[in-house]
Amino acid sequence: MAKSKSAYSEPTKLGKEDHHIIVVWVDNEAGVLARVIGLFSGRGYNIESLAVAEIDKKKHLSRITIVTKGTPQVIQQIKLQLGKLVPVHKVADFLRNDPDILFRELALFKLAGTSSKLGKAKKLCKKFNGIVLDKTKKSLVIQVTALRREIDKLTLTLKPLGLISASRTGAVAMTRGEEIFIQN
Repeated sequence: MAKSKSAYSEPTKLGKEDHHIIVVWVDNEAGVLARVIGLFSGRGYNIESLAVAEIDKKKHLSRITIVTKGTPQVIQQIKLQLGKLVPVHKVADFLRNDPDILFRELALFKLAGTSSKLGKAKKLCKKFNGIVLDKTKKSLVIQVTALRREIDKLTLTLKPLGLISASRTGAVAMTRGEEIFIQN
């Protein structure tokens, strides 16, 4: 296997790698997402998940939520570089295990099989407040919102019960209480 040229692959004494959620508020215009993603790929930084949507139609603002991993120095470099992009209004950074931040991911699971297996799958998804979006005699589509690791685990559990397809949004984040994201 070839050695990766990613900054993440380099051993460092300057700090351990942590998962971070980086939230970026940008102008909602053509090419902005490509510029933000180009910043990551051009420097060899990995994006584990990505979620993007317009959040303010009047101001034409979109919010990009990126899950990445790196040392404190790498994360600081990413934030500084993002802040230099012209369409970027604000950048916030959170550790994935921060108790003051809510992180969730949405998944759609399509299952096909016997009514017995589908019933077991539906029961498993119930503890994540699973919602059945489509149902036939031999298939189900279930929506689940949970933490990434819970969706990973649920995906493995559903495979023997007839999981034939899964679609995931990537992480989204929100602060608890009255707190709002502050610029870092």
